[in-house]
Amino acid sequence: MLGLLFESMRPKQWTKNLIVFAAIIFAQELGSMSILLKVIGGFVIFSLLSGCGYIFNDLSDMEKDKIHPRKQNRPIASGRLNPLFARYSAILIIILSLIGAFILGINFGIISLGYLLLTLGYSFFFKHIVILDVMVLSFGFVLRAVAGAVVSDLEISPWLVICTMLLALFLGLGKRRHELVLLEATASSHRAILREYTPAFIDEMISAVTGSTIIAYSLYAFSPEVQDKLCTPYLPLTIPFVLYGIFRYLYLVHQKGGGGSPESDILRDKPLLMAILLWIVVVMVIIYL
Repeated sequence: MLGLLFESMRPKQWTKNLIVFAAIIFAQELGSMSILLKVIGGFVIFSLLSGCGYIFNDLSDMEKDKIHPRKQNRPIASGRLNPLFARYSAILIIILSLIGAFILGINFGIISLGYLLLTLGYSFFFKHIVILDVMVLSFGFVLRAVAGAVVSDLEISPWLVICTMLLALFLGLGKRRHELVLLEATASSHRAILREYTPAFIDEMISAVTGSTIIAYSLYAFSPEVQDKLCTPYLPLTIPFVLYGIFRYLYLVHQKGGGGSPESDILRDKPLLMAILLWIVVVMVIIYL
């Protein structure tokens, strides 16, 4: 039963919480063990909270997930995991996680609570409102990034906020498009909000967000303030990796039917994975060497 509960928390999705490390990396504090341990603790707490959010989302969508070609195999939708056990276990994990969050810091605890409320609000309310459904998901990523800065007692960079929000919107819209294309005529019966979208409408939003993401990251890389803070003028060298990564992901979404699970798409597509790894390596070399 515990194994099924862990599966319902979707540990593969916890890679999204790695964004909490962004602040400490770009603040050049990765070598500080005391700060690093705090951020690792923040990562664990956000992973547990997001995992419980997935459980409540699955409980909310249980009947609809039963007719989804992929989601019908999830523990709750398939009937392998008792819904009551899942619900009360999630509540217990949430309580323990929030206690741990407030121990790490009052402000971090408040952000963690806000993230939890946003996640639950999405599961029961915001996911039924067109456009706002995708925006709320992106705000969840922003809170993760901000939490990483707060738990580290570091300054919250506006560039971190805007780039995180735009990238999350980019991935979220790709996921919505994948659902529409995959489910076609039955899309609205699985997720009612999908009747408010069309592939053409989503493509328009993806185009706008794609351009905004590239411009925002480029402005960040060329910003004199950022270059002075990082003591390097070479951050623009990372822009080609960002361009290729975004264009490669668009290729997977439009030509290969990807986008439904960004983390799986990244792991399966070697060119995209290589671009991301090279970006990480180049960023680390530029910032720390």
